[in-house]
Amino acid sequence: MSETTPGGRRFDRRRRANVTGGRQHRHEVKVSPEEEGMLVRIAAEQHVTVARLLVESALSADWRETPTERRQALAELFAIHRLLAAVSNNVNQIAKATNATGEVHAELRGALVAVRRTAVRVDEAMDGLSLR
Repeated sequence: MSETTPGGRRFDRRRRANVTGGRQHRHEVKVSPEEEGMLVRIAAEQHVTVARLLVESALSADWRETPTERRQALAELFAIHRLLAAVSNNVNQIAKATNATGEVHAELRGALVAVRRTAVRVDEAMDGLSLR
């Protein structure tokens, strides 16, 4: 299943959107076998075509990241947001039960593990954004 924005837009489109009148110009780029391997690998990691990777990389306002990478980062942040909402709901339910009975429930350990996992995921996402 692909990630979507709250408005329903997909993040994982491989090809660029069509433009009115089509694309009139074509460029041929020759690369070595090693460069081809690197381009194919990077494009596959970003789930785009090599042509899209090259165009986005060259035309990106911030030369350190492509629009596809920004969309992927946004998708990851949406996923983290949903996970944090679920974890916080569980922690609130456990806290309410603990306050009512005075007993520490077994679910508390699992919830705290989930909080720690989520915190690590947030740290990794932030590190990934700061490296760009």
